[in-house]
Amino acid sequence: MPVLYTSQKSGYAIDIWRSERGPGYRYPVTRLYWDLSTRKQVRYRDAGVDIDEADRALTSIKKLARQTFTGGVLTDIGSFGAAFQLTGFRKPVLVSSADGVGTKLKVAFLTGRHDTVGEDLVNHCVNDIAVQGALPLFFMDYFAVGKLRAEVAAAVIAGISRGCRNNGCALIGGETAEMPGLYADSEYDLAGFIVGAAERSRLLTGSAIRVGDVLLALPSTGLHTNGYSLARKLLFEIAGYGPKTLLPEVGATVGDALLKVHRSYLKPIRALLDAGLLRGAAHITGGGITDNTPRILPKGTAVSIDTASWSMPPIFEVLRRIGNIPEDDYRRTFNLGVGMIFAVPARSATRAEAVLSKLGESPFRIGEVIARKRGRPAVEYR
Repeated sequence: MPVLYTSQKSGYAIDIWRSERGPGYRYPVTRLYWDLSTRKQVRYRDAGVDIDEADRALTSIKKLARQTFTGGVLTDIGSFGAAFQLTGFRKPVLVSSADGVGTKLKVAFLTGRHDTVGEDLVNHCVNDIAVQGALPLFFMDYFAVGKLRAEVAAAVIAGISRGCRNNGCALIGGETAEMPGLYADSEYDLAGFIVGAAERSRLLTGSAIRVGDVLLALPSTGLHTNGYSLARKLLFEIAGYGPKTLLPEVGATVGDALLKVHRSYLKPIRALLDAGLLRGAAHITGGGITDNTPRILPKGTAVSIDTASWSMPPIFEVLRRIGNIPEDDYRRTFNLGVGMIFAVPARSATRAEAVLSKLGESPFRIGEVIARKRGRPAVEYR
């Protein structure tokens, strides 16, 4: 095919070709190509993605992940997929959950402390499957950044690794994604995915809960990972505090109070299960006691909560005072110092308290299961 026209400008050429495939047949085609010898080379790094920094981060991640490996792990970090061998169960039921840290990450950005949010994430996910009777098997994370910094990634994954080790859970894989333009250079997002297993006969569904059952509660360590959008607005915008501002009522700085780790309740849950005392458990997260307790209740039942049965941590009173928060909103936004609620038979409540106390826990009787009357809420406060 002969070239009909060629024009070279600014390092590129445009060729117009004529195709001859028979008498009277003509098909013009325009081809645009770059003359690479005259133009600047553009690398992936110039677009904001640094592969070498990702390799440095992966080196740290591999070391941290291997510290969590259990006997069921069959593949190393770096495989295209993670393999885990399930053993020790006769009729296993797999229980899974996914969650994120949420806007608590904003506090980590403000303080420059990144070694706790990973542990928050693991413990939150562990609690969510533990209340259904499951033992955590393995965990995977998703860490997305605007600009990857190996030292920040290592700090985040160190928290995840610590959480996994403390819960007997293997960190067997995940994804680290550098996405310039989608996230600010100094920020990241963090999510986690957990898989656990339970014997089918020991699965906690709440169906065994009966009217008259006693509700035992364990305290939270603070806000855990819920209500941070409101907390940040109140503390940083309305009150004008900074992360280093001391809160005399709390005995800590704003940053320290907000970054307290979301604790795991796996050990007390397993202890009550092994003792045959647990009929249901509710992880008190977003929605507070009001929205989370009804998730485990059988039809026709409700709970009566005694608000004088526990002392609310000072941080929540600080937040309420700053924002003059309406009572209903207050109870549905924050856990208010209650991290976990157990339903146990009334005749076994004292024994259940003893089991928890032996673990160093401080349980309190927060209420009881009652019959739900038509038109009445599932949670009644008194």
